[in-house]
Amino acid sequence: MTTETTVAWVTGGTGGIGSAICRTLADAGYQVVAGYRNPDKARNWLETQRADGYTNIALSGVDLSCYEDCVKGTQEIRDAHGPIGVLVNCAGITRDGTLKRMTSEQWHEVLDTNLNSVFNTCRSVIEEMLEHGYGRIINISSINGRKGQFGQANYAAAKAGMHGLTMSLAQETATKGITVNTVSPGYIATDMIMDIPEKVRESIRESIPMKRFGTPEEIGRLVAFLAAEGSGFITGSNIDINGGQFMG
Repeated sequence: MTTETTVAWVTGGTGGIGSAICRTLADAGYQVVAGYRNPDKARNWLETQRADGYTNIALSGVDLSCYEDCVKGTQEIRDAHGPIGVLVNCAGITRDGTLKRMTSEQWHEVLDTNLNSVFNTCRSVIEEMLEHGYGRIINISSINGRKGQFGQANYAAAKAGMHGLTMSLAQETATKGITVNTVSPGYIATDMIMDIPEKVRESIRESIPMKRFGTPEEIGRLVAFLAAEGSGFITGSNIDINGGQFMG
């Protein structure tokens, strides 16, 4: 299977990191389908991609927390663009708070969006990948899923669980032409990070051995590498991309 005929579904594709992943995969020749939460934002986002020449990017509005909607959405992508050969799980939210103050709703909303969604999407594409004898699944985790983070028990648990799923599914599919890997970014220069007050942002920057934030494009290039046919011997791995902030 070549990139020219491969459909790449990127959940959370209209976000800061997701956008860079979509554009990098589109540059590599994939037909990219970007998932979104906000329809108005997504339409404006797609207009921007079109204006920049990305005619091989489309949209898909799927409720990732609902298994039935993921199955339906996956079929709609197949009908419109062809079989999904690459799945990138990039959708994620935060609902921060110490566990003492965290509500059940905050816990479950983050677990549903950041972890249960990964089961829903993987389960929706895996049978077809097995039938075709080819697939690339790349799950975008976080440095905080590796080391934990004050006030993020829900987020850290979801992102750590994501890699457990990755390793298990990688073992189940290792002989079937399918690879499953995790990417764990550190602090990346998205709007969310750049909106942090400057004093706090500089404190974070100083804690990174490279003394800078990563760029979304760096994440995109790593994802494109893992998605390539030539990366077929890498599976069940977590790749940290955090400027040396966490090594373990």
